[in-house]
Amino acid sequence: MAAVLALTAVGLNLVFGVMRVVNVAHGEFFMLGAIGAWFVTQYLPVPAAMAWIAALVIAPLAVGAIAALADVTVLKRLKYDPEATIVATIGLLYIFQQAALSFYGPDARPVAPPFHLRLQLPWFGYSGYKLFVVVAAAVILLGVWLMMTRTRAGLVMRATQVDRETARNFGIDVDRVYAGTFALGAALAAAAAVLIVPIQQAHYLMGHDPLLLSFIVVIIGGLGSLRGTLVAALIIGLSDGVISMFFSPTLAKIIATLAVALVLVFRPQGLFGAKE
Repeated sequence: MAAVLALTAVGLNLVFGVMRVVNVAHGEFFMLGAIGAWFVTQYLPVPAAMAWIAALVIAPLAVGAIAALADVTVLKRLKYDPEATIVATIGLLYIFQQAALSFYGPDARPVAPPFHLRLQLPWFGYSGYKLFVVVAAAVILLGVWLMMTRTRAGLVMRATQVDRETARNFGIDVDRVYAGTFALGAALAAAAAVLIVPIQQAHYLMGHDPLLLSFIVVIIGGLGSLRGTLVAALIIGLSDGVISMFFSPTLAKIIATLAVALVLVFRPQGLFGAKE
């Protein structure tokens, strides 16, 4: 839960950090990734393990392409105005949700995991696939960090984040950077969904909880802070899992929301965010 949440929230935080866009449709990109994984594994005529690996590549790329198209056709035309983009992404949320309902249907459907392995320890057994999800999410997050800190693309994104107009004056194609950032954020959410869908079935309404928890993580960790997002995702993901198991999922969401309220009151920039 914490690993997948970190992957989803990092995508949301990247979009806000670079573009200053609050993407309310982020949970639907998560949902599209899960449904895309179902379609790939269902209709690709290869063994289940290979189909899932193909889904981990195809679904994020397809969702990223949809996000880039949405950026160019909708957000760019609004000139990334903060209030207008919130309303626009709410509209995208309903468009994607209804499209999924029309083409996929209302039923929750399972996706077969790439392998079945149960690790039997002396005191309990544990799913090997769940451990694989943690490792895979960590590898993807490491790749994002390396891209942001060690590549020219990451340098261009960070320069655009600091000062859009100065970056444009130095020849950086800001519109292309924004489209790429929006696509990357959506692709990370889709990748998280592909990882989790063998555990949670694909459903056209499954984007609500990832969106809520991602916003909670981003607010607590600090808008624009990658380190804060990872720490907050670990805290919220683990606490949500433990509280949901011993008490109820509703109580877990209530406590997380109260934590957001306390952060907004006493430290509005988040645990690791910097003051404007």
